[in-house]
Amino acid sequence: MPYEPPTHRVERSLRATTGAKVVAGVDEVGRGAWAGPVTVCAAVTGLRRPPEGLTDSKLLTPRRREQLARELGGWVTAHSLGHSSPEEIDAWGMTAALRTAAVRALEGLPMRPDAVILDGKHDYLGRPWRVRTVIKGDQSCVAVAAASVLAKVRRDAMMAELGESHADFAFADNAGYPSPVHRAALEEFGPTPYHRLSWAYMDGLRRWQHLKKIRTEPVEQIGLF
Repeated sequence: MPYEPPTHRVERSLRATTGAKVVAGVDEVGRGAWAGPVTVCAAVTGLRRPPEGLTDSKLLTPRRREQLARELGGWVTAHSLGHSSPEEIDAWGMTAALRTAAVRALEGLPMRPDAVILDGKHDYLGRPWRVRTVIKGDQSCVAVAAASVLAKVRRDAMMAELGESHADFAFADNAGYPSPVHRAALEEFGPTPYHRLSWAYMDGLRRWQHLKKIRTEPVEQIGLF
Protein backbone atom coordinates (compact mmCIF):
# COMPACT_ATOMS: atom_id res chain seq x y z
CA MET A 1 0.00 0.00 0.00
CA PRO A 2 1.50 3.39 -0.98
CA TYR A 3 2.45 5.79 1.78
CA GLU A 4 -0.01 8.64 2.25
CA PRO A 5 1.49 11.44 4.32
CA PRO A 6 -0.60 13.19 6.96
CA THR A 7 -2.30 16.43 5.99
CA HIS A 8 -3.69 19.58 7.60
CA ARG A 9 -7.25 18.72 6.51
CA VAL A 10 -8.67 18.40 10.02
CA GLU A 11 -6.78 21.45 11.27
CA ARG A 12 -8.15 23.50 8.36
CA SER A 13 -11.66 22.19 9.01
CA LEU A 14 -11.51 23.23 12.67
CA ARG A 15 -10.27 26.67 11.73
CA ALA A 16 -13.06 27.09 9.19
CA THR A 17 -15.95 25.69 11.25
CA THR A 18 -15.05 26.80 14.78
CA GLY A 19 -12.78 29.79 14.25
CA ALA A 20 -9.97 28.04 16.08
CA LYS A 21 -6.65 29.80 15.58
CA VAL A 22 -4.52 27.46 17.68
CA VAL A 23 -5.08 23.73 17.10
CA ALA A 24 -3.14 21.12 19.06
CA GLY A 25 -2.67 17.50 18.08
CA VAL A 26 -2.60 15.06 21.02
CA ASP A 27 -1.39 11.48 21.14
CA GLU A 28 -0.39 9.04 23.87
CA VAL A 29 2.06 6.20 24.34
CA GLY A 30 2.38 3.62 27.09
CA ARG A 31 -1.27 2.74 27.55
CA GLY A 32 -0.68 -1.01 27.19
CA ALA A 33 2.63 -1.25 29.04
CA TRP A 34 3.17 -3.13 32.29
CA ALA A 35 5.70 -0.62 33.56
CA GLY A 36 6.42 3.09 33.26
CA PRO A 37 4.22 6.11 32.81
CA VAL A 38 1.58 6.82 30.24
CA THR A 39 2.92 9.76 28.24
CA VAL A 40 0.94 12.30 26.23
CA CYS A 41 2.27 14.92 23.83
CA ALA A 42 0.41 18.01 22.69
CA ALA A 43 1.85 19.56 19.53
CA VAL A 44 0.93 22.78 17.74
CA THR A 45 2.22 22.80 14.18
CA GLY A 46 0.44 25.52 12.24
CA LEU A 47 -0.10 24.79 8.54
CA ARG A 48 3.47 24.51 7.34
CA ARG A 49 4.73 21.54 5.35
CA PRO A 50 5.97 18.86 7.78
CA PRO A 51 9.32 17.06 7.69
CA GLU A 52 9.56 14.33 5.07
CA GLY A 53 8.37 10.92 6.25
CA LEU A 54 6.26 12.08 9.17
CA THR A 55 3.65 9.48 10.16
CA ASP A 56 2.44 7.40 13.10
CA SER A 57 5.45 6.62 15.30
CA LYS A 58 4.58 2.90 15.31
CA LEU A 59 5.23 2.74 11.58
CA LEU A 60 8.77 4.10 11.90
CA THR A 61 12.01 2.40 12.88
CA PRO A 62 13.56 3.58 16.16
CA ARG A 63 16.36 5.30 14.28
CA ARG A 64 13.97 7.15 11.98
CA ARG A 65 11.75 8.14 14.92
CA GLU A 66 14.71 9.70 16.69
CA GLN A 67 15.77 11.55 13.54
CA LEU A 68 12.25 12.88 13.05
CA ALA A 69 11.95 13.89 16.70
CA ARG A 70 15.07 16.03 16.34
CA GLU A 71 13.64 17.64 13.20
CA LEU A 72 10.25 18.17 14.80
CA GLY A 73 11.77 19.81 17.87
CA GLY A 74 12.74 22.80 15.77
CA TRP A 75 9.83 22.60 13.36
CA VAL A 76 6.72 22.57 15.55
CA THR A 77 5.31 25.86 16.76
CA ALA A 78 5.22 24.42 20.29
CA HIS A 79 4.93 21.09 22.04
CA SER A 80 4.63 19.84 25.59
CA LEU A 81 4.69 16.43 27.27
CA GLY A 82 2.60 15.24 30.20
CA HIS A 83 2.94 12.02 32.16
CA SER A 84 0.89 9.98 34.62
CA SER A 85 2.96 7.70 36.82
CA PRO A 86 2.28 4.01 37.54
CA GLU A 87 1.03 5.05 40.99
CA GLU A 88 -1.51 7.38 39.46
CA ILE A 89 -2.61 4.73 36.95
CA ASP A 90 -3.16 2.29 39.83
CA ALA A 91 -5.02 4.86 41.89
CA TRP A 92 -7.28 6.35 39.23
CA GLY A 93 -7.49 3.87 36.36
CA MET A 94 -6.20 4.40 32.84
CA THR A 95 -8.88 6.76 31.54
CA ALA A 96 -8.41 9.26 34.37
CA ALA A 97 -4.63 8.89 34.19
CA LEU A 98 -4.72 9.55 30.45
CA ARG A 99 -6.82 12.66 30.96
CA THR A 100 -4.45 13.91 33.65
CA ALA A 101 -1.40 13.39 31.43
CA ALA A 102 -3.14 15.10 28.50
CA VAL A 103 -4.18 18.10 30.60
CA ARG A 104 -0.61 18.40 31.89
CA ALA A 105 0.65 18.41 28.31
CA LEU A 106 -1.90 20.95 27.11
CA GLU A 107 -1.38 23.24 30.08
CA GLY A 108 2.37 23.06 29.45
CA LEU A 109 2.01 24.72 26.06
CA PRO A 110 2.91 28.43 25.90
CA MET A 111 -0.52 29.12 24.38
CA ARG A 112 -3.94 27.65 25.15
CA PRO A 113 -5.33 25.69 22.17
CA ASP A 114 -8.71 26.73 20.80
CA ALA A 115 -9.27 23.14 19.65
CA VAL A 116 -7.69 19.73 20.17
CA ILE A 117 -7.39 16.83 17.73
CA LEU A 118 -7.32 13.62 19.76
CA ASP A 119 -6.12 10.37 18.24
CA GLY A 120 -8.69 7.58 18.38
CA LYS A 121 -12.47 7.44 18.76
CA HIS A 122 -12.76 8.00 22.53
CA ASP A 123 -12.70 11.51 23.98
CA TYR A 124 -10.91 11.03 27.28
CA LEU A 125 -10.35 14.79 27.64
CA GLY A 126 -13.85 16.22 27.70
CA ARG A 127 -14.82 19.68 28.85
CA PRO A 128 -13.70 22.43 28.88
CA TRP A 129 -11.55 21.39 25.89
CA ARG A 130 -13.01 21.55 22.38
CA VAL A 131 -12.11 18.10 21.07
CA ARG A 132 -12.26 16.46 17.64
CA THR A 133 -11.50 12.73 17.78
CA VAL A 134 -9.95 11.19 14.66
CA ILE A 135 -9.46 7.45 14.24
CA LYS A 136 -5.87 6.86 13.06
CA GLY A 137 -5.24 10.55 13.48
CA ASP A 138 -1.57 9.73 14.02
CA GLN A 139 -1.44 8.69 10.36
CA SER A 140 -3.74 11.29 8.82
CA CYS A 141 -3.25 14.54 10.81
CA VAL A 142 0.07 16.39 10.84
CA ALA A 143 -0.25 17.69 14.40
CA VAL A 144 -1.21 14.29 15.81
CA ALA A 145 1.56 12.51 13.89
CA ALA A 146 4.08 14.98 15.31
CA ALA A 147 2.73 14.40 18.82
CA SER A 148 2.94 10.63 18.25
CA VAL A 149 6.63 10.74 17.36
CA LEU A 150 7.62 13.17 20.11
CA ALA A 151 5.74 11.20 22.78
CA LYS A 152 7.17 7.83 21.71
CA VAL A 153 10.78 9.00 21.54
CA ARG A 154 10.59 10.73 24.92
CA ARG A 155 8.97 7.80 26.71
CA ASP A 156 11.37 5.28 25.14
CA ALA A 157 14.29 7.36 26.40
CA MET A 158 12.78 7.46 29.89
CA MET A 159 12.34 3.69 29.93
CA ALA A 160 15.89 3.12 28.67
CA GLU A 161 17.13 5.25 31.53
CA LEU A 162 15.13 3.19 34.03
CA GLY A 163 16.56 0.07 32.43
CA GLU A 164 20.08 1.06 33.47
CA SER A 165 19.21 0.19 37.07
CA HIS A 166 16.91 -2.75 36.18
CA ALA A 167 18.88 -4.51 33.45
CA ASP A 168 17.07 -7.85 33.80
CA PHE A 169 13.81 -6.28 32.61
CA ALA A 170 15.28 -5.04 29.28
CA PHE A 171 13.31 -1.79 29.43
CA ALA A 172 15.53 -0.32 26.70
CA ASP A 173 14.19 -2.99 24.33
CA ASN A 174 10.57 -3.43 25.43
CA ALA A 175 9.84 0.04 26.88
CA GLY A 176 7.89 -1.61 29.70
CA TYR A 177 5.56 -3.52 27.35
CA PRO A 178 4.92 -7.27 27.61
CA SER A 179 7.73 -9.50 26.32
CA PRO A 180 9.19 -12.91 27.25
CA VAL A 181 12.24 -11.30 28.87
CA HIS A 182 10.04 -8.88 30.81
CA ARG A 183 7.77 -11.71 32.02
CA ALA A 184 10.74 -13.87 33.08
CA ALA A 185 12.25 -11.00 35.08
CA LEU A 186 8.93 -10.35 36.80
CA GLU A 187 8.61 -14.00 37.79
CA GLU A 188 12.13 -14.08 39.22
CA PHE A 189 12.52 -10.63 40.78
CA GLY A 190 8.98 -9.31 41.17
CA PRO A 191 7.73 -5.90 40.11
CA THR A 192 9.94 -2.83 40.33
CA PRO A 193 8.74 0.54 41.72
CA TYR A 194 7.90 1.42 38.13
CA HIS A 195 5.35 -1.35 37.55
CA ARG A 196 1.58 -0.97 37.52
CA LEU A 197 0.52 -3.15 40.41
CA SER A 198 -3.21 -3.15 39.65
CA TRP A 199 -2.88 -4.75 36.23
CA ALA A 200 -4.01 -8.26 35.26
CA TYR A 201 -0.47 -9.54 34.55
CA MET A 202 0.00 -9.61 38.34
CA ASP A 203 -2.51 -12.48 38.56
CA GLY A 204 -0.02 -14.76 36.81
CA LEU A 205 2.81 -14.00 39.23
CA ARG A 206 1.99 -16.41 42.05
CA ARG A 207 5.05 -15.53 44.05
CA TRP A 208 4.22 -11.83 43.94
CA GLN A 209 0.42 -11.75 43.95
CA HIS A 210 0.40 -10.32 47.46
CA LEU A 211 1.74 -7.07 45.97
CA LYS A 212 -1.24 -6.59 43.68
CA LYS A 213 -3.34 -3.64 44.74
CA ILE A 214 -5.14 -0.52 43.67
CA ARG A 215 -3.95 2.44 45.69
CA THR A 216 -6.75 4.66 46.94
CA GLU A 217 -4.57 7.75 46.84
CA PRO A 218 -1.80 8.65 44.38
CA VAL A 219 1.64 8.83 45.89
CA GLU A 220 4.18 11.49 45.00
CA GLN A 221 5.44 11.09 41.48
CA ILE A 222 8.78 9.42 40.92
CA GLY A 223 11.39 12.04 40.03
CA LEU A 224 11.82 10.92 36.43
CA PHE A 225 8.13 11.39 35.72
